[in-house]
Amino acid sequence: MLNDHQPDLAPITRHLRAMFGSRLLIAAVNHLHVFDHLSDGPLSITQLSERIQLQERPAMVLFPALCAMDLLSYTDGLLAITDLGRYLVQAQTPNLTGYVGLEKDDAGVIEMVNRLKNDGPLDASQGISFVKEGEGPSPMDDLELARSLTLGLSGRARRLSPIVAANLSRREGHLLDVAGGTGFYTYEWLLKNPSSTATILDRPAVLSVAAELLDELVKSDRAGAATLRDRVTFLPGDMLTDALPQTDLLLAASLFHDWPTPTCQMLANRFAASLRPGGELWVHDAFLNDTLDGPLAVTDYSAQLFWGTKGRAYSRAEYRRWFVEAGLEPTTENIPTQMDYGLIWARKPAL
Repeated sequence: MLNDHQPDLAPITRHLRAMFGSRLLIAAVNHLHVFDHLSDGPLSITQLSERIQLQERPAMVLFPALCAMDLLSYTDGLLAITDLGRYLVQAQTPNLTGYVGLEKDDAGVIEMVNRLKNDGPLDASQGISFVKEGEGPSPMDDLELARSLTLGLSGRARRLSPIVAANLSRREGHLLDVAGGTGFYTYEWLLKNPSSTATILDRPAVLSVAAELLDELVKSDRAGAATLRDRVTFLPGDMLTDALPQTDLLLAASLFHDWPTPTCQMLANRFAASLRPGGELWVHDAFLNDTLDGPLAVTDYSAQLFWGTKGRAYSRAEYRRWFVEAGLEPTTENIPTQMDYGLIWARKPAL
């Protein structure tokens, strides 16, 4: 269980993700020349994207990051250079374009430039690390890769899952944890809801790790842990195509951010259809500001997601539009957890 006196681990993940934000900055200054394009006046996101030949996803990774760095501002639909950002215009005297450019040939920067220009790696097998590509098999069907990633994420899940479980609705019913990974979010919710059951949906190789972690928990001295094995169902499947079981709560933790916008809407529709009347869809993720200008920790994370998945970080407003389109009723609650994550949720209308 999480001790209230334990620190938020966000500084650790922020330092890790800052590497990707730095690559964005160098790419913007010395390869895409974003600040030079804006030196004569503000432009819309569409206009600037066309000038530097960026598609929607890379544009929505790059521009919010530069705003979060206080180098650009985004007001009334227009991007403009800030007083600080003016020092990244080549015509400005003095400027720091040359200083930033000392790292412009770094291999990570060059690859970031290529991914920005091509909306991902040219060779998907070299960059789309953990999400399914087209009709082919999922990378998470590889036993070694699935085990490595799932265990790699387990520390984060162990830390966050008690906080998430404490904020989810307490009710008698069924929880569907889609792409549930380690299963920790499910296990913690069940411990707080002793009359409820749950299903964890994921790839078979991932579920084998989740089952091992469940065995470890069942053998512990946690109150109620001995009941968990009989209350959890492991369901191998593909959330994109397979039928989803009916449920009262559906948890999508660190899920939508792996996918582009059209897939996110499709997933919201599928999740809404699986909810019983009065059911709830909960999303745990890191969210951009609705103004798309930060926060910096999340724009850095968005750059990391852009690097290794088909998605990016999204704003709460974007999620809520998907919810409405799917026939759900979004709440206005914004519940912080830790490590720059939070919870939002929507309800399916009762009959």
